[in-house]
Amino acid sequence: MLETINRPEIQGRPEAEDRPKAKIDIEELLKRGQVIQIHPQGYSMYPMFVPGRDEAVIGRADTDKLRRGDVVLYRRENSILVLHRIWARKPEGFYMTGDNQMEVEGPLKPEQIRGVLLAFIKGGRRISVNNPFYVFASRLWMAARPLRKIVRKIRQRCRSTGGNGS
Repeated sequence: MLETINRPEIQGRPEAEDRPKAKIDIEELLKRGQVIQIHPQGYSMYPMFVPGRDEAVIGRADTDKLRRGDVVLYRRENSILVLHRIWARKPEGFYMTGDNQMEVEGPLKPEQIRGVLLAFIKGGRRISVNNPFYVFASRLWMAARPLRKIVRKIRQRCRSTGGNGS
């Protein structure tokens, strides 16, 4: 069964809230080449997306053109839709990770990918994935990923010792 979301979440228009909520198949919309706008849930892509605040603008993905660092919407095998970043692309498939995760998931088949992030909305401002600041920040975030594990261990150690380092 395909996942659906409410029209106001896709449209992002306040006047849509007055109408009855119609269920929309976002996978079908993407397959038809339409662009959708959703509010990602959860914290796996934090700080890029804050649940309930930020929005993702997603279009149909050409899997032949996807590369490391692209954020894609994919369906886990027999499961949910997920919005994560491509960590690696190898002959056996795509490997994904959330910006706020240490684990890498994969390989995913190209058929599992439903869409690609075109832009995101933060504080009412639409920012393209081609924006030079975004490109720089996302590359820096990807490069710093191995360091995040070390920082997390140091923070855990500090907490377990009461923060005094002894």
